[in-house]
Amino acid sequence: MGDAVLRLATMLALFAFVVLITQFLVGRFVERSGKRRAVNKRLRLIESGVDRDMVVAMLRKEVPRGLASAPPWLSRWMKSFRRTLNAANIRASELQVAAYMAVGAAAVACLIIVGAALSGFQITLGVVQLAFAIAVVLAFLLPWMVIGRLADARRRRMESQFPIALDIFVRGLRSGHPIPTALQLLTEEMDDPVGSEFGIVSDEIAFGLDLREALARMAERWGLPDIHMFVVSVSVQMETGGNLAEILENLSKVIRERASMFMKVRALSSEGRMTAIILTALPILAFAGLFLTNPGFYLEVATDPIFFIGFGGLILLYVIGFVSIRHMIDLKV
Repeated sequence: MGDAVLRLATMLALFAFVVLITQFLVGRFVERSGKRRAVNKRLRLIESGVDRDMVVAMLRKEVPRGLASAPPWLSRWMKSFRRTLNAANIRASELQVAAYMAVGAAAVACLIIVGAALSGFQITLGVVQLAFAIAVVLAFLLPWMVIGRLADARRRRMESQFPIALDIFVRGLRSGHPIPTALQLLTEEMDDPVGSEFGIVSDEIAFGLDLREALARMAERWGLPDIHMFVVSVSVQMETGGNLAEILENLSKVIRERASMFMKVRALSSEGRMTAIILTALPILAFAGLFLTNPGFYLEVATDPIFFIGFGGLILLYVIGFVSIRHMIDLKV
Protein backbone atom coordinates (compact mmCIF):
# COMPACT_ATOMS: atom_id res chain seq x y z
CA MET A 1 0.00 0.00 0.00
CA GLY A 2 2.79 2.41 0.89
CA ASP A 3 4.67 1.61 -2.35
CA ALA A 4 1.55 2.27 -4.43
CA VAL A 5 0.95 5.65 -2.76
CA LEU A 6 4.59 6.60 -3.22
CA ARG A 7 4.50 5.56 -6.88
CA LEU A 8 1.28 7.56 -7.45
CA ALA A 9 2.74 10.64 -5.76
CA THR A 10 5.89 10.38 -7.86
CA MET A 11 3.87 10.13 -11.07
CA LEU A 12 1.69 13.11 -10.08
CA ALA A 13 4.76 15.18 -9.21
CA LEU A 14 6.42 14.25 -12.52
CA PHE A 15 3.22 15.11 -14.41
CA ALA A 16 2.95 18.48 -12.65
CA PHE A 17 6.61 19.21 -13.35
CA VAL A 18 6.20 18.46 -17.08
CA VAL A 19 3.04 20.60 -17.27
CA LEU A 20 4.73 23.54 -15.53
CA ILE A 21 7.82 23.34 -17.73
CA THR A 22 5.66 23.13 -20.87
CA GLN A 23 3.57 26.13 -19.83
CA PHE A 24 6.71 28.12 -19.02
CA LEU A 25 8.32 27.35 -22.39
CA VAL A 26 5.14 28.02 -24.38
CA GLY A 27 4.55 31.26 -22.47
CA ARG A 28 8.08 32.46 -23.16
CA PHE A 29 7.74 31.58 -26.84
CA VAL A 30 4.40 33.40 -27.18
CA GLU A 31 5.78 36.41 -25.31
CA ARG A 32 8.88 36.65 -27.48
CA SER A 33 6.82 36.15 -30.64
CA GLY A 34 4.46 38.92 -29.57
CA LYS A 35 7.36 41.26 -28.92
CA ARG A 36 8.85 40.48 -32.31
CA ARG A 37 5.56 41.31 -33.99
CA ALA A 38 5.01 44.50 -31.99
CA VAL A 39 8.50 46.01 -32.04
CA ASN A 40 9.80 47.70 -35.16
CA LYS A 41 13.41 48.06 -36.24
CA ARG A 42 13.85 51.49 -34.63
CA LEU A 43 12.72 50.28 -31.22
CA ARG A 44 14.90 47.18 -31.50
CA LEU A 45 17.93 49.40 -32.14
CA ILE A 46 17.06 51.63 -29.18
CA GLU A 47 16.55 48.61 -26.90
CA SER A 48 19.94 47.25 -27.96
CA GLY A 49 21.60 50.40 -26.60
CA VAL A 50 22.17 52.41 -29.78
CA ASP A 51 21.97 56.19 -29.28
CA ARG A 52 18.98 57.94 -30.82
CA ASP A 53 21.15 60.12 -33.04
CA MET A 54 22.83 56.99 -34.40
CA VAL A 55 19.42 55.37 -34.90
CA VAL A 56 18.29 58.35 -36.96
CA ALA A 57 21.50 58.22 -39.00
CA MET A 58 21.05 54.50 -39.61
CA LEU A 59 17.36 54.62 -40.60
CA ARG A 60 16.87 57.98 -42.29
CA LYS A 61 16.90 57.94 -46.07
CA GLU A 62 17.76 60.82 -48.36
CA VAL A 63 15.00 63.16 -49.52
CA PRO A 64 14.59 62.95 -53.32
CA ARG A 65 16.18 65.93 -55.02
CA GLY A 66 16.65 66.73 -58.67
CA LEU A 67 19.70 68.18 -60.32
CA ALA A 68 19.61 71.95 -60.69
CA SER A 69 21.42 72.01 -64.04
CA ALA A 70 19.81 68.86 -65.44
CA PRO A 71 16.81 68.69 -67.80
CA PRO A 72 13.39 68.35 -66.12
CA TRP A 73 12.90 64.75 -67.25
CA LEU A 74 16.26 63.74 -65.74
CA SER A 75 15.42 65.45 -62.43
CA ARG A 76 12.07 63.65 -62.31
CA TRP A 77 13.80 60.35 -63.03
CA MET A 78 16.35 60.99 -60.27
CA LYS A 79 13.57 61.71 -57.77
CA SER A 80 11.70 58.57 -58.81
CA PHE A 81 14.90 56.53 -58.52
CA ARG A 82 15.54 57.90 -55.02
CA ARG A 83 11.99 57.11 -53.90
CA THR A 84 12.34 53.57 -55.24
CA LEU A 85 15.55 53.08 -53.26
CA ASN A 86 13.86 54.50 -50.15
CA ALA A 87 10.90 52.17 -50.57
CA ALA A 88 13.26 49.20 -51.04
CA ASN A 89 15.04 50.20 -47.79
CA ILE A 90 18.36 50.88 -49.54
CA ARG A 91 20.36 53.65 -47.87
CA ALA A 92 22.93 54.12 -50.66
CA SER A 93 22.46 57.21 -52.79
CA GLU A 94 21.16 56.97 -56.34
CA LEU A 95 24.58 58.01 -57.69
CA GLN A 96 26.29 55.25 -55.69
CA VAL A 97 23.85 52.61 -56.93
CA ALA A 98 24.24 53.83 -60.52
CA ALA A 99 28.04 53.76 -60.12
CA TYR A 100 27.94 50.20 -58.76
CA MET A 101 25.81 49.12 -61.71
CA ALA A 102 28.10 50.86 -64.21
CA VAL A 103 31.23 49.27 -62.75
CA GLY A 104 29.51 45.87 -62.72
CA ALA A 105 28.42 46.28 -66.33
CA ALA A 106 31.93 47.26 -67.43
CA ALA A 107 33.42 44.29 -65.59
CA VAL A 108 30.91 41.83 -67.11
CA ALA A 109 31.47 43.20 -70.63
CA CYS A 110 35.25 42.91 -70.27
CA LEU A 111 34.99 39.35 -68.97
CA ILE A 112 32.77 38.33 -71.89
CA ILE A 113 35.06 39.89 -74.48
CA VAL A 114 38.19 38.36 -72.93
CA GLY A 115 36.47 34.98 -72.55
CA ALA A 116 35.33 35.04 -76.18
CA ALA A 117 38.85 35.90 -77.35
CA LEU A 118 40.38 33.10 -75.28
CA SER A 119 37.77 30.65 -76.62
CA GLY A 120 38.82 31.37 -80.19
CA PHE A 121 35.93 33.60 -81.30
CA GLN A 122 36.71 36.56 -83.51
CA ILE A 123 36.13 39.88 -81.72
CA THR A 124 33.80 41.78 -84.04
CA LEU A 125 31.44 44.68 -83.55
CA GLY A 126 28.61 42.21 -83.01
CA VAL A 127 30.50 40.41 -80.23
CA VAL A 128 31.17 43.73 -78.49
CA GLN A 129 27.50 44.67 -78.86
CA LEU A 130 26.45 41.30 -77.44
CA ALA A 131 28.85 41.68 -74.50
CA PHE A 132 27.47 45.10 -73.61
CA ALA A 133 23.89 43.86 -73.96
CA ILE A 134 24.55 40.98 -71.56
CA ALA A 135 26.35 43.38 -69.20
CA VAL A 136 23.38 45.76 -69.17
CA VAL A 137 20.97 42.90 -68.49
CA LEU A 138 23.04 41.40 -65.65
CA ALA A 139 24.23 44.63 -64.02
CA PHE A 140 21.30 47.00 -64.65
CA LEU A 141 18.02 45.33 -65.60
CA LEU A 142 18.03 42.30 -63.27
CA PRO A 143 19.08 44.30 -60.17
CA TRP A 144 16.54 46.97 -61.05
CA MET A 145 13.80 44.33 -61.32
CA VAL A 146 14.71 43.02 -57.86
CA ILE A 147 14.83 46.53 -56.37
CA GLY A 148 11.49 47.34 -57.96
CA ARG A 149 9.83 44.24 -56.51
CA LEU A 150 11.18 45.03 -53.04
CA ALA A 151 10.01 48.63 -53.32
CA ASP A 152 6.51 47.62 -54.48
CA ALA A 153 6.17 45.16 -51.59
CA ARG A 154 7.12 47.79 -48.97
CA ARG A 155 4.90 50.41 -50.63
CA ARG A 156 1.91 48.07 -50.48
CA ARG A 157 2.66 47.35 -46.82
CA MET A 158 2.95 51.08 -46.10
CA GLU A 159 -0.37 51.78 -47.83
CA SER A 160 -2.13 48.98 -45.95
CA GLN A 161 -0.75 50.10 -42.58
CA PHE A 162 -1.35 53.82 -43.00
CA PRO A 163 -5.14 53.86 -42.30
CA ILE A 164 -4.49 51.88 -39.11
CA ALA A 165 -1.83 54.41 -38.12
CA LEU A 166 -4.34 57.22 -38.68
CA ASP A 167 -6.85 55.47 -36.41
CA ILE A 168 -4.24 55.20 -33.64
CA PHE A 169 -3.26 58.83 -34.19
CA VAL A 170 -6.92 59.94 -33.95
CA ARG A 171 -7.43 57.99 -30.71
CA GLY A 172 -4.36 59.67 -29.26
CA LEU A 173 -5.68 63.12 -30.18
CA ARG A 174 -9.13 62.42 -28.77
CA SER A 175 -7.63 61.20 -25.51
CA GLY A 176 -6.01 64.63 -25.05
CA HIS A 177 -2.47 64.03 -26.34
CA PRO A 178 -0.72 66.74 -28.39
CA ILE A 179 0.40 65.92 -31.93
CA PRO A 180 4.04 64.98 -31.06
CA THR A 181 2.83 62.60 -28.32
CA ALA A 182 0.26 61.06 -30.67
CA LEU A 183 3.05 60.53 -33.19
CA GLN A 184 5.09 58.82 -30.46
CA LEU A 185 2.23 56.34 -30.01
CA LEU A 186 2.64 55.28 -33.63
CA THR A 187 6.35 54.64 -33.12
CA GLU A 188 5.56 52.29 -30.22
CA GLU A 189 2.54 50.46 -31.63
CA MET A 190 3.16 50.04 -35.37
CA ASP A 191 5.35 47.60 -37.23
CA ASP A 192 7.73 48.54 -40.02
CA PRO A 193 7.72 50.46 -42.22
CA VAL A 194 5.16 52.81 -40.59
CA GLY A 195 6.61 52.52 -37.09
CA SER A 196 10.17 53.35 -38.08
CA GLU A 197 9.10 56.15 -40.46
CA PHE A 198 7.10 57.96 -37.79
CA GLY A 199 9.93 57.23 -35.37
CA ILE A 200 12.28 59.13 -37.67
CA VAL A 201 9.78 62.01 -37.72
CA SER A 202 9.58 61.96 -33.92
CA ASP A 203 13.37 61.96 -33.60
CA GLU A 204 13.75 64.82 -36.08
CA ILE A 205 11.23 66.86 -34.09
CA ALA A 206 13.14 66.07 -30.88
CA PHE A 207 16.35 67.29 -32.53
CA GLY A 208 14.75 70.65 -33.39
CA LEU A 209 13.12 70.20 -36.79
CA ASP A 210 9.69 71.76 -37.32
CA LEU A 211 6.76 69.33 -37.23
CA ARG A 212 5.45 70.27 -40.66
CA GLU A 213 8.90 70.06 -42.20
CA ALA A 214 9.57 66.64 -40.64
CA LEU A 215 6.24 65.31 -41.94
CA ALA A 216 6.86 66.87 -45.36
CA ARG A 217 10.24 65.13 -45.53
CA MET A 218 8.59 61.78 -44.83
CA ALA A 219 5.96 62.43 -47.52
CA GLU A 220 8.67 63.41 -50.00
CA ARG A 221 10.70 60.29 -49.22
CA TRP A 222 7.77 57.99 -50.08
CA GLY A 223 5.84 60.02 -52.63
CA LEU A 224 2.53 58.32 -51.73
CA PRO A 225 -0.71 60.33 -52.10
CA ASP A 226 -2.07 59.09 -48.76
CA ILE A 227 0.90 60.48 -46.83
CA HIS A 228 0.75 63.76 -48.73
CA MET A 229 -2.93 64.17 -47.82
CA PHE A 230 -2.11 63.49 -44.18
CA VAL A 231 0.69 66.08 -44.18
CA VAL A 232 -1.54 68.67 -45.86
CA SER A 233 -4.31 68.04 -43.32
CA VAL A 234 -1.96 68.51 -40.36
CA SER A 235 -0.34 71.61 -41.90
CA VAL A 236 -3.69 73.29 -42.66
CA GLN A 237 -5.01 72.52 -39.16
CA MET A 238 -1.92 74.02 -37.55
CA GLU A 239 -2.38 77.24 -39.54
CA THR A 240 -6.17 77.66 -39.46
CA GLY A 241 -7.28 75.49 -36.53
CA GLY A 242 -10.14 72.99 -36.48
CA ASN A 243 -10.89 69.49 -35.26
CA LEU A 244 -7.87 67.54 -36.51
CA ALA A 245 -9.20 64.23 -35.12
CA GLU A 246 -12.38 64.50 -37.18
CA ILE A 247 -10.44 65.53 -40.30
CA LEU A 248 -8.07 62.58 -40.03
CA GLU A 249 -10.93 60.17 -39.29
CA ASN A 250 -12.62 61.23 -42.53
CA LEU A 251 -9.27 60.96 -44.30
CA SER A 252 -8.88 57.40 -43.04
CA LYS A 253 -12.29 56.51 -44.50
CA VAL A 254 -11.38 58.12 -47.83
CA ILE A 255 -8.09 56.20 -47.95
CA ARG A 256 -9.84 52.90 -47.24
CA GLU A 257 -12.48 53.53 -49.92
CA ARG A 258 -9.76 54.51 -52.38
CA ALA A 259 -7.79 51.37 -51.54
CA SER A 260 -10.93 49.27 -52.06
CA MET A 261 -11.48 50.82 -55.50
CA PHE A 262 -7.80 50.36 -56.32
CA MET A 263 -8.00 46.66 -55.47
CA LYS A 264 -11.06 46.30 -57.72
CA VAL A 265 -9.17 47.95 -60.57
CA ARG A 266 -6.17 45.68 -59.95
CA ALA A 267 -8.43 42.63 -59.99
CA LEU A 268 -10.06 43.68 -63.27
CA SER A 269 -6.71 44.48 -64.87
CA SER A 270 -4.80 41.52 -63.42
CA GLU A 271 -4.74 39.61 -66.71
CA GLY A 272 -3.28 42.55 -68.61
CA ARG A 273 -0.73 43.31 -65.90
CA MET A 274 0.42 39.69 -65.70
CA THR A 275 0.72 39.56 -69.49
CA ALA A 276 2.80 42.74 -69.39
CA ILE A 277 5.07 41.31 -66.69
CA ILE A 278 5.64 38.11 -68.65
CA LEU A 279 6.24 39.90 -71.95
CA THR A 280 8.66 42.30 -70.25
CA ALA A 281 10.62 39.95 -67.99
CA LEU A 282 10.63 36.70 -69.97
CA PRO A 283 12.83 37.93 -72.88
CA ILE A 284 15.39 39.35 -70.45
CA LEU A 285 15.49 36.23 -68.27
CA ALA A 286 15.61 33.91 -71.28
CA PHE A 287 18.37 35.96 -72.92
CA ALA A 288 20.53 36.04 -69.78
CA GLY A 289 19.84 32.42 -68.81
CA LEU A 290 20.63 31.03 -72.26
CA PHE A 291 23.86 33.01 -72.51
CA LEU A 292 25.02 31.90 -69.05
CA THR A 293 24.29 28.23 -69.77
CA ASN A 294 25.46 28.18 -73.39
CA PRO A 295 27.52 31.26 -74.42
CA GLY A 296 28.44 29.76 -77.76
CA PHE A 297 24.80 29.87 -78.88
CA TYR A 298 25.12 33.65 -79.31
CA LEU A 299 28.87 34.01 -79.85
CA GLU A 300 28.83 31.75 -82.90
CA VAL A 301 26.40 34.04 -84.74
CA ALA A 302 27.69 37.30 -83.26
CA THR A 303 30.71 37.19 -85.60
CA ASP A 304 28.41 37.55 -88.62
CA PRO A 305 28.36 41.19 -89.90
CA ILE A 306 24.56 41.22 -90.13
CA PHE A 307 24.26 40.40 -86.42
CA PHE A 308 25.03 43.98 -85.40
CA ILE A 309 22.09 45.36 -87.42
CA GLY A 310 19.66 42.57 -86.55
CA PHE A 311 20.42 42.57 -82.83
CA GLY A 312 20.20 46.38 -82.67
CA GLY A 313 16.81 46.26 -84.37
CA LEU A 314 15.66 43.58 -81.92
CA ILE A 315 16.64 45.77 -78.96
CA LEU A 316 14.79 48.73 -80.52
CA LEU A 317 11.63 46.64 -80.98
CA TYR A 318 11.85 45.45 -77.37
CA VAL A 319 12.12 49.03 -76.08
CA ILE A 320 9.13 50.12 -78.19
CA GLY A 321 7.10 47.18 -76.90
CA PHE A 322 8.09 47.87 -73.30
CA VAL A 323 7.07 51.54 -73.52
CA SER A 324 3.78 50.65 -75.22
CA ILE A 325 2.90 48.04 -72.60
CA ARG A 326 3.75 50.41 -69.75
CA HIS A 327 1.37 53.02 -71.17
CA MET A 328 -1.38 50.41 -71.59
CA ILE A 329 -1.28 49.18 -67.98
CA ASP A 330 -0.50 52.52 -66.29
CA LEU A 331 -3.91 52.96 -64.62
CA LYS A 332 -4.50 55.92 -62.32
CA VAL A 333 -6.96 55.52 -59.44
